Amino acid sequence: MQAKPIDIFANPLKLAALNNFTKLWWLEKIHLFEGLSEQEMEKVNERTTMKTKEKGSHIYFPHEPSKIIFFLKSGRVKIGSYSDDGKEIIKAIMHPGDMFGELGLVGQETRKDFAIAMDNDVRVCTMNVEEVLVMMRSNADLSMKITATLGNRLAKVERKFESLIFKDARTRIVDLIGEMAKDRGKVLAGGEVLLEHSLTHQDIASLTATSRQTVTTVLNELKDNDVINFDRKTILIHEMDKLK
Repeated sequence: MQAKPIDIFANPLKLAALNNFTKLWWLEKIHLFEGLSEQEMEKVNERTTMKTKEKGSHIYFPHEPSKIIFFLKSGRVKIGSYSDDGKEIIKAIMHPGDMFGELGLVGQETRKDFAIAMDNDVRVCTMNVEEVLVMMRSNADLSMKITATLGNRLAKVERKFESLIFKDARTRIVDLIGEMAKDRGKVLAGGEVLLEHSLTHQDIASLTATSRQTVTTVLNELKDNDVINFDRKTILIHEMDKLK
């Protein structure tokens, strides 16, 4: 006689256990939590809440209290603000494994930026600022990782500020492509670098404080000079040294 398959969805306890396991598996993919002990990961699991957001929906708005830290499990999130004339300015794009909304850890009371899901089924884990601070006090390695993350974010903001002041539009676009390639590109056998990005020309324009038309012109120029090739979701850089 064939055994009847078990329907875990008919058993609330088994379903809760499965959901708990799934959340814990996702948490282990967060960069900051790498190296934590099993007991420490269980504490993280107990203190976090998992949420799902659809493309275009806000994860948080400007002027909200900065009481929650977010850990991105899947999809992409853009962090940005709006200029006085309503133009969207993208400050950063978060990828799986990243922490964001972290300025509450250094005393920010209300948010100055927005966070918007860029893909469908964006999944985040949330944790209260106070709970993160408690973990930092009890775990020196975690505290150092979070401090380093904050420092790196500040350094990127400073570089972007200097770029806006001292560099022209073309250079800002080229520098962004080079930075993304170094951070997330895949080096192919022949030395080319493949960057999978899924950014629109308007996204790149918002990241570099330029126009969509300028982005299109610069990308086409680089392609005509055989420096890159590109489509909607990838940029193939033939030689990094020629990306200037």
